[in-house]
Parts: sequence; structure tokens; C-alpha cells
Amino acid sequence: MNIEDHSRTALTWEQMMQIAPDDLAKHGRIPLTIYDRAGDMFERLAREIADLIKTKNTAGEPTVLILPVGPKKHYPRLVEICNAERISWKTVTCFNMDEWMDWQCRLLPLDHPWSFKGYMHRNLYEKLDPDLRPLEANLFFPDPENMRLYSGWIAERGGADLCYGGFGYSGHIANNEPPFSRWWHVGLDDMRNSTTRILPLNDETLIAFSHRSAGGDTKMIPPMAVTIGMKDILASRRLLLISDSGAWKQHTLRVLLMHEPTVDYPCTLAQEHPNCEVWVDRATAEPPSRIMNDS
Repeated sequence: MNIEDHSRTALTWEQMMQIAPDDLAKHGRIPLTIYDRAGDMFERLAREIADLIKTKNTAGEPTVLILPVGPKKHYPRLVEICNAERISWKTVTCFNMDEWMDWQCRLLPLDHPWSFKGYMHRNLYEKLDPDLRPLEANLFFPDPENMRLYSGWIAERGGADLCYGGFGYSGHIANNEPPFSRWWHVGLDDMRNSTTRILPLNDETLIAFSHRSAGGDTKMIPPMAVTIGMKDILASRRLLLISDSGAWKQHTLRVLLMHEPTVDYPCTLAQEHPNCEVWVDRATAEPPSRIMNDS
């Protein structure tokens, strides 16, 4: 659907929040697939990544991926498929979306539990059979020293065949957080053309990660990030956004699908991508509750 056709999505906030899951696709500006079982969603993701690499290998072409640490439930299955089917990653180039840092913008040690680079090596690259692993020279991670070069490196490799990742409670993709300040302003065009940069995690993101992974202890979550910008995400040939976060993402999903593009929710810029899809489990597609719970 052309993004300029607003007639199907001219809804109030409350109307967006009340649409039944199976009616979301009729109102959304991005194709949506709802999975009854999150496991099926991650199985398909693993299969599609493996098939993309296999197809490109057969054609004698390299594969370029922009990938995240989150979602990550598909990585064990992706490793299984590639090892079983002998799918080589020798000509695969991987650009990680982002990396977290301490309060002084120093990279975390690779053995730190929140090091994204460490996670990817331990749980993906080193799990592949040695003869199938990607070349170290083809693995890229953003950091303060290379951030001005990152976009150029992606372009030199021909751009990304596939960029996939989650979308945050605050509407971020990678760590493209909504920029809230009394003193300076980032417009929609600025966000659309943003490149790799350093920024602090928003309070909402710190709280969300601490709730999911640290028992609510926000001091355990690294406060700074270096992230790929929206410009390179939107330039990928295919963009896939995924969530199985349930109630945490119910309202954000609806904003992503139906709200006008806004810097307050950077994920809404995905509506402008010509080949974007959104996959969620059914719990995430449910309408946000309007009743106080008993807990």
C-alpha cells in the first residue's frame, strides 16, 4: 500500500488500540503476519536466513546481513540448519545493528553478559562448524572508532540483502531511540537520514531490559549504545521486524502499523520501506488491556 494513502489508517489513538488482532492487517501500512506459536515464527526466521544464504551461495553471490541481538531465539535453530545442510557462511558479511557501552562510552569486555559482540560469537559464529564459519574480516560491529565508516562499509559490500530485528517499547529499531529534550530538536528527516552514532538508552529501554533480564535492577544495564542509523536500515533490500514480547509491545505494534511516521516512534519510518514485513506472536497482537489487573 502506498504510504500516502492515509484513508485506511486515519484513526484516533484509542481506535488503534482497540482493533482486533485479525483486523490489524486491514488497517496497517506494513504487511503483518500473526503466529499462534512464537516457535513457528522463529523457525521460519531461521529457515529464511539459511535459505537466503544458500540461494546466494548457489548463484555465486555474497550475502550481506544487518542483524541484531534480539530477537535471538532463532539462532540455535539457524545453527542447526546450516550445520546439517552444510550451508557455508564464508561469503556472508554480517553487520551488527548496535553495541552497548558503559557510562564512559567504553566497549564492554567480550565475556561481559551484555556484550553484543561476545554474544554473537558465542551463540552464532562459533557454533557453526569450523569449515562453515564466516571470515573474521566479514564480521562488523559498530564502535566509537568506526562509526563514521560503518555506512560506507555497508555500501562497499553492495548494501544489505536483509535487515531484521525487533522494535522496542519506545519505538526504537536498533538503538534509534526517540530523542526527547527541551533544549534541542531532531526532526523526522533527521531521524530518517541518521547514521551510526553514540547515544544514551532512554529510561523506558533501561527499565524494559532490567525487567526482562535483571530483576528490575537498572544498574545492571549498560547505559550507552553505539547504533546503526535509520538510513542504513531503510536502505536494506528487505526489512523484517519481529516481536514475541506480548503486553510490552502491544501498543508499539499498533503505532508501528498505523500511526503517521513520527520521530516519537522511530519504528514508524519502516512504513516507508518498499519491502518491509512485521511478524509477531498472537499475544503481541492482542489489544492493550484497558482494565486494571489484580497484581
